[in-house]
Amino acid sequence: MAFLRQHKLDFSIFAVMLSVFLLFLIGSPSVFMGWDIYYSFMSTIPLFGLMALTMTFVVTLGLIDLSFPSVVALGAWLFGTVFHLTNSVFLALLAALTIGLIAGAINAFLIVKINIPSLVATIGTMFFFRGLANALAQGKGISLTEATDSIWYHILVGRIAEMVPMQFIWFVVMGILLGLLYKRHVFGAHVLAIGDNEASAEMMGINVGRIKAIVFIQMGIMAGFCGVLATLEVTYFWPTMGEGVLLTTLAAVFIGGTSVYGGRGTMFGSFAGCLIIGSLEAGIIAIGLSGFVVKLIFGLIITLSVSLYAMLMKKAT
Repeated sequence: MAFLRQHKLDFSIFAVMLSVFLLFLIGSPSVFMGWDIYYSFMSTIPLFGLMALTMTFVVTLGLIDLSFPSVVALGAWLFGTVFHLTNSVFLALLAALTIGLIAGAINAFLIVKINIPSLVATIGTMFFFRGLANALAQGKGISLTEATDSIWYHILVGRIAEMVPMQFIWFVVMGILLGLLYKRHVFGAHVLAIGDNEASAEMMGINVGRIKAIVFIQMGIMAGFCGVLATLEVTYFWPTMGEGVLLTTLAAVFIGGTSVYGGRGTMFGSFAGCLIIGSLEAGIIAIGLSGFVVKLIFGLIITLSVSLYAMLMKKAT
């Protein structure tokens, strides 16, 4: 019973996830009993799911990062450019991760050192990084079909037995590792403590600025990595890459039970939230509803999730 009480949020999210899939299975059995739909989910969900996993740390701190879709585009552009200069997927990957690290460090500097609220700071960098990517790309795409010959292409977005996309394996592995970091490591404990009460965390000797900086740098690196995955998946870079993932990422984190007020969250919930959000569009269309209502439902999910958590917190106090 103690275990159930301790993980009641995880079990609740899991129940919601099963209910959603059961609803879609009943509504459109011909679609949801076939492998193709799940193959599609495994190809697309990691492209925002990895961002949701790292965003969980940011939101747990009681902060937000709105710039990551632009960092995805910037990392994707640099990846394509370096690949064409070196013909090396590995070197291009390192370049994308580096630009992500730099972008995250810029966010961290603005938020930690200059003390700009994270919402304001990342709105500014969102436009700056997107503008930089557009200016560098000059509105032109980059073909990456030659990258398919590299072993790194198969490591990053290849297929296992032509059935399981490698990006889904990355998603699962990162979910496990970040989950352990979040719940079983001192770093995660410090993140939770800061989000719960920053002043108390400082009195306990936690280096609040350092933890915040690491979290935003981690977010930037993951955005650069997702830019690489998105580019390799379609073997093409386009300047609009990353657009459209902001809402799905935030929805996955909030429906997963991470408190918008900080101090509480669950990595399993964010992982399950990604599966729920990733299946919604296909499920809605499969059961005969219009695809135009997808964003409406995403908005409702975010609003209801945050409102429900606020009411539960108020009741608890």
